[in-house]
Amino acid sequence: MTKLIGTAGLVVLAVCAFATNSAAIDAKTIGQIKKLYPVDQLDQRCDIEAMDRLQADKVISYTFSHPKRTAVHVDANGAVFRRDGNWYRLSYACTTSPDHLSIVSFAFKRGPMIARKDWARYYLYP
Repeated sequence: MTKLIGTAGLVVLAVCAFATNSAAIDAKTIGQIKKLYPVDQLDQRCDIEAMDRLQADKVISYTFSHPKRTAVHVDANGAVFRRDGNWYRLSYACTTSPDHLSIVSFAFKRGPMIARKDWARYYLYP
C-alpha cells in the first residue's frame, strides 16, 4: 500500500494500540475463546490476564466464592492462583471488550499463601 496515513490516522492507530489488552493473546487462543459461551469467554479471558500479570500457571475464579458478573465484567473476590507450585488467594476485577478478546480494565489484590494441608478441602492440586 503506497498511501500514507495522515496525522489523524496515526493518532487513532496509537489509541487502538494502547486500548488493547496488556497480555496479547495469540490467534490460537482467540480461536479457542470464540468457541466458548459468552460467560465462559469472559472468565477465560480474565483468567488469562490474571495469569499473565501474576506470572501464574493457573487461576481459578470461584474457589472461595462465586464471581459476580455482568456481560463484560467479573468481580472474583474468592479466586486463587498457582505459582511455583504454591497456591495463593486472589481477588480481581476485570472488564473486557464486548467480544471478550481485549481487557478494558483489570485490578487485583494478591492474598496469602494457602497451606498445603488445606488444598484437598478446596480441590487444589500440585
